[in-house]
Formats: sequence, C-alpha cells, structure tokens
Amino acid sequence: MTASADAVAREADRLTELDSAIGDADHGGNMRRGFEAVRGELAEEVPGTPGAVLMTAGRKLVSTVGGASGPLYGTLLRRTGKALGSAERVSGEDLADALRTGIDAVAQLGGAAAGDKTMLDALFPAVAALADSGGEDFGAARDAAERGAEETVPMQARKGRASYLGERSIGHRDPGATSAALLVAALAEADGAEGGTAGSQENDSSGSE
Repeated sequence: MTASADAVAREADRLTELDSAIGDADHGGNMRRGFEAVRGELAEEVPGTPGAVLMTAGRKLVSTVGGASGPLYGTLLRRTGKALGSAERVSGEDLADALRTGIDAVAQLGGAAAGDKTMLDALFPAVAALADSGGEDFGAARDAAERGAEETVPMQARKGRASYLGERSIGHRDPGATSAALLVAALAEADGAEGGTAGSQENDSSGSE
C-alpha cells in the first residue's frame, strides 16, 4: 500500500491529464487523496494480517475518494482482503485467487467487462498472468497490466463517464486502466520484481494529446 501511494502521488498529474480527455479531470487528485489517506491510516496502526490490511485500505478509499474510483477500488481491496481471510501469511497463488475474487466484484459492481475501456482491461490480464505463473511472477503481472492499459487506446468506451463521448473516446488511454496498472506495478515493486516501467510516463504512448 505504501508503494501504491508513492506511485499514485508520482503519477497523479498524468492520471488527471488522461482523465481530462475523456472524463472529469479529477482522477489523479482523487486517487492521490485516497491513497495518502490509506498511508496515514496504516501508519497509525498496521492490521495484523494481509487481508485486514487490504480491507482497511479499501474502507478508507471508499470514504475519501470521490467519483466512481472510491467504490471501485474500495471494492477491489475489500473483497480481495475478505477472500484472503485471517491468514497471517499468504502465498502468491492465494493472492492471485483472492485478486480474481476482488476483480470479479468490481466487474459486477460496475457492470463492466473486458474490452469496455475500464480498469478491468488492466486487471484481468494482470491476474491471469499471475495465476499462470502459479502466483510467482509479479513482474509478468505488471507487464500484462501495462499492456492491457495501453490496449485501451483504440477502444471505444462502453462504461463510465467516457462512454458518453461515444467514438470520441477512441484514441485515448483509459485513466482507470492506467491507475490499475500503477497498483499492479507497485505490487511487483513490493515483491522485488525487476525490470519494466509499468505506469511510468516515459513508457506512455497513450495518444491522449
């Protein structure tokens, strides 16, 4: 969660720039505020299990992040944490399974699917790559999330604020998929995975101009 907060803070302006093209131009600020609140909450008291950490972070995001991002990211973390249960240690395979539960909950909440130009287009390939590696290759998950986010550029948005633009949403990288890729990259960083620049501005050929 600390690595996620760092990544969001570093890329908040970029997220807002992407959102200005097809959204409300507030995604970066909302995400930064939410994850700084998560950082502060966990600095005061760290829950005793990975699942509890994620559930605490999810609740804080719901209460502090505006727009759709709070409920969606809050649901992702809370449902993932709930799936992990009370285990003090979890394997990568356990985490992959729990993330799948969390992502499926996000899809149900937002009524979205792969290809709708949303955060799911980064999350689905990321968890698939992690599961395919038996929960061991977080670098592969990071790279899959980044590719998924980049592949939203030619898509037409079918969900969320961007869907109101119709064909005008084509040619712009989805800000939600981009922030989701940032979080997967932070997970890989925390795990010590090497290589890649997922979510970094240097690696962005979003076509969002």
